[in-house]
Amino acid sequence: VQLQASGGGVVQAGGSLRLSCTASGLTFSYYVMGWFRQAPGKQREFVAGISNEGSTYYADSMKDRFNISRDNAKKTVHLQMNSLKTEDTAVYYCAADNSRVVGPWYLKHDMDHRGKGTLVTVSS
Repeated sequence: VQLQASGGGVVQAGGSLRLSCTASGLTFSYYVMGWFRQAPGKQREFVAGISNEGSTYYADSMKDRFNISRDNAKKTVHLQMNSLKTEDTAVYYCAADNSRVVGPWYLKHDMDHRGKGTLVTVSS
C-alpha cells in the first residue's frame, strides 16, 4: 500500500490549504481514508476520516474548519483546511484503514497504513 500526500506548504494564519493523497496497492473502496497530524513535540493526532460511502468523522477542534472528501474513481482523498491557525502547524499524514465504517475510535487508534507526511506551516 502506498499513500502519497501532497499540498503542504506555508500559509498565513486565516488562510487555506488543500491537501491531497493518492492511494495505490489497495482496493480503495474497501478502505476508510483519513488524515492524522503531528505537531513538533506532540503526539500524532487524528484529524478526519471518510468512509467509502462518504460518511465523515472529525476531531472536534477541526470539524468546523476542515473538510475531508474522496474521489473513489481516482483513488484520492482531500483535506480542505480553512481558517488555519498557527496551532495547525504540523506534518499531516494520509492514512487508510481496512474498514467500512468511520467513527470516534480513530481518536485513539491508528489506521492500518500511513504514508509519508506533508508539512503544513501556518505563520502568524
